[in-house]
Amino acid sequence: MISNFEPLLPVVLALLAAVLFAFANQCSRIAMQYTDSQTATLFQIGVSTAFYWLISPFYLEMSFWSSPVLPLLAALGLIRPLISANLGMAGTRILGPTISSTLASTAPLFGVALGVVLLAETLSWEIALGTAGIVFAVAILSWRRGSSRTWPLIALLLPIGAAMIRSLAQALSKIGLDVLPSPFFVALVAYTVSFPFALANDIRIRRNKPRKLPIASLKWLVITGLIYGVSVLVMNSALMSGRLIVVSPIVACSPLFTLLLGRFVFREKSLNRKVTIAVLLVVPSVILIGLRS
Repeated sequence: MISNFEPLLPVVLALLAAVLFAFANQCSRIAMQYTDSQTATLFQIGVSTAFYWLISPFYLEMSFWSSPVLPLLAALGLIRPLISANLGMAGTRILGPTISSTLASTAPLFGVALGVVLLAETLSWEIALGTAGIVFAVAILSWRRGSSRTWPLIALLLPIGAAMIRSLAQALSKIGLDVLPSPFFVALVAYTVSFPFALANDIRIRRNKPRKLPIASLKWLVITGLIYGVSVLVMNSALMSGRLIVVSPIVACSPLFTLLLGRFVFREKSLNRKVTIAVLLVVPSVILIGLRS
């Protein structure tokens, strides 16, 4: 029975990670009603880092620190979560969680592009069709009548940039996990390296400006950081037990869960038709790219 379930484990873990990322995205949106995206990013990374060190006595082995993959994991921390989190948080604040998550779900597209350009992988009709679906979805989201659009078109680059970095980070994580199969250590090193840079960046930008941090915001920032921390562990576990082309598109289904959570759990207003169409286009397109690549 267990052996029959084993091939499904990466799929189950990836689905769980997608749901957790969607929850974190919604909690982040609530937190940013009381504070700015810079503070939200710093707290998300800081809380996740603290969470990893608190549980380290149960998962950390001293031999991990001598692994040859350690420099790779440290480099991973320089690009994610700091850069991807900043772009993602800003995208959520400006575009809203659904649009931001929809565009960010294009991460497998960039993974496929890297595979074609750098690894000489074959571009199949499935990948081409999925790419066309994503481009069409972005066009739908970008087009607005008159002056009704409340955000600049360039803001679309925020979640797309986060998607590019996320795709690269997943690939680097997979390489690291193949050498050192510890989802916890991969996350611990990346976040530990990233947090000091996030703190320095926050000090540089904020300088002597007072930080707006009410109790209501602090509660949601802590919740967001904890959920993100668990989400990354679950995603790393999926990457360790399965192939990137399977895990990446399933994790990218988080916009669908964001849509469902926003509508039925967080009681958001009904979403407009264009956003719904874009979500329904991007999700199957990303799955098609990932599963058929």
